[in-house]
Amino acid sequence: MSAFRLQQLKGHILPENKITTMAGSPSPLTTHVLNTAMGVPGSNMSLSLHRQDPLTKAWSLITAGVTNDDGRCPGLITAQLFTSGVYKLHFETAQYWASVGETSFYPYVEIVFTINEPGQKYHIPLLLSRFSYSTYRGS
Repeated sequence: MSAFRLQQLKGHILPENKITTMAGSPSPLTTHVLNTAMGVPGSNMSLSLHRQDPLTKAWSLITAGVTNDDGRCPGLITAQLFTSGVYKLHFETAQYWASVGETSFYPYVEIVFTINEPGQKYHIPLLLSRFSYSTYRGS
């Protein structure tokens, strides 16, 4: 990978120049999709955020959206709605890859995670190629 491409990716991975807001207040949960195969943001990807009911284990849709030109989806959830529990982010990867003229091994990606301290900031990036993906808890 060229030094130029690495520098471009670094600018998208490090969030210092981006702030996600919903109704004027920062969202406690953010995401960022990066197409690491092409070295570009994963823009125009449909995604949804869900919370699991602790008793029935059923998933409830909180919000749905589409990533912007920078691969981010502002306003996932407000601080008031962000409570302790199990959540998942569902990314429509097959549709995304089709939109850029490619096929994908994974038709979708779901990242399931537990929130124990809703007062903290959680950043969940998705690093994506046609045949692999990776994620981690950022800040």
